[in-house]
Amino acid sequence: MNQTDLLEEILQLSVEAGDAIMGIYAKDFNVEYKEDESPVTDADLAAHKVIAAGLQQLTPDIPVLSEESAGIDWATRQTWNEYWLVDPIDGTKEFIKKNGEFTVNIALIKAGKPILGVVHAPALNVSYLAAEAVGAFKQCDEARIELKVTKKANTGLIKVVGSRSHPSPDLAAYLEQFDDVEMVPKGSSLKLCLVAEGEADIYPRLGPTSEWDTGAGHAVAEIAGATITQVDGSALTYNQKESYLNPYFIVSRLEA
Repeated sequence: MNQTDLLEEILQLSVEAGDAIMGIYAKDFNVEYKEDESPVTDADLAAHKVIAAGLQQLTPDIPVLSEESAGIDWATRQTWNEYWLVDPIDGTKEFIKKNGEFTVNIALIKAGKPILGVVHAPALNVSYLAAEAVGAFKQCDEARIELKVTKKANTGLIKVVGSRSHPSPDLAAYLEQFDDVEMVPKGSSLKLCLVAEGEADIYPRLGPTSEWDTGAGHAVAEIAGATITQVDGSALTYNQKESYLNPYFIVSRLEA
């Protein structure tokens, strides 16, 4: 299947997962907590089932790593050159707060790099989708616009998107390099997408994230033309180590 068709299939699958989520979002739902104290709801599990079944049907030969099925040992994972990276609900805390800023994230990773991704925000009725051979897009209802990042000088007012639920003490020190800063709070992987569409200039993530939190948004932002690097300027990669945790990273449309 070519990337154009695959991207449309993954968008449709993310919408189906979003529909399952919204059926639970409208009601009282059960919240449990994992060993690391991160919350998980009935909706996370319902979306995971939809996505896992859909990917198995679409691409039976490509393995799937989901936040809700993360117990795959490193000996197995390190043999993967290509795999699906899934977060059934990114921004579970936003889901629990019912502020709408949560997303379904599905990314295709090849040789450690996201080459296709969909970020779908079901409560906001907006999707971001990208593939290397196709481009990056934002879709609201039936309208689809292409996303192309225009670089901005790192002077004057800098719009900085940051976490609504995970403020970082390291962020204030990082922002001292800019003369004038406006904070744009946002939940989930929507933060990467805001840089992709030019609504924010930079997203310094100086706090913990896991690879499934960022893979799909990374694809959207990078294919749109943003730069995504670790703090030292090296590439942000996937499935290159045993831990699922990302290093600190910067998503930017500022000129170097």
